[in-house]
Amino acid sequence: MTWILADNSFGDTRGGGLAGPTGLVVILLLVVGTIFLIRSMNSRLRRLPERFVDGSIAENSETAPRTDDAARPDEKAN
Repeated sequence: MTWILADNSFGDTRGGGLAGPTGLVVILLLVVGTIFLIRSMNSRLRRLPERFVDGSIAENSETAPRTDDAARPDEKAN
């Protein structure tokens, strides 16, 4: 009777043994991917100007788009 109560009916629990190493590889890949995403985000944030004026890029910034005088007729009148 003791033998019947202790019977394992869930299948072979010792076979394979691949779940642990596979989980470790997946976690390591996620960590490496996260590190690369954070580095990419930081490099893009460094390229942004310090301040935005009226929702546009500041005029004195190096990344500001250059416009010629024909595109700004309101400043030519001064």
